[in-house]
Amino acid sequence: MGGSGSKVKGAWPFAGSGAGGDSGSEGQEDHSVARLKGTRKTPFIFTRRSSLYYDEDGDLAHEFYEETVVTKNGRKRSKLKRIQKNLIPQGIVKLNHPRIHVDFPVILFEV
Repeated sequence: MGGSGSKVKGAWPFAGSGAGGDSGSEGQEDHSVARLKGTRKTPFIFTRRSSLYYDEDGDLAHEFYEETVVTKNGRKRSKLKRIQKNLIPQGIVKLNHPRIHVDFPVILFEV
């Protein structure tokens, strides 16, 4: 009656050999947990890439604008022009509190 799940072994810590009914897998050991132990990393993120930029003056901001004066039909009008050149990214920033990685394969819930 019920559908059978996939028998492909993944890199999940709870991925096993199923119900244990396979006679061909007796001599083989489950490498899914061993593979995780070798490449085990923490689920927390301590740094991130910043979205801020430095301009030529050393100011730090997300976006930079320059005020320009446009003359149209004898009227002077000021507009803001976005500066996209000569900006240096801030780089890697250390987080105050560690975050959980988005690909961490555990469901978190509130009790």
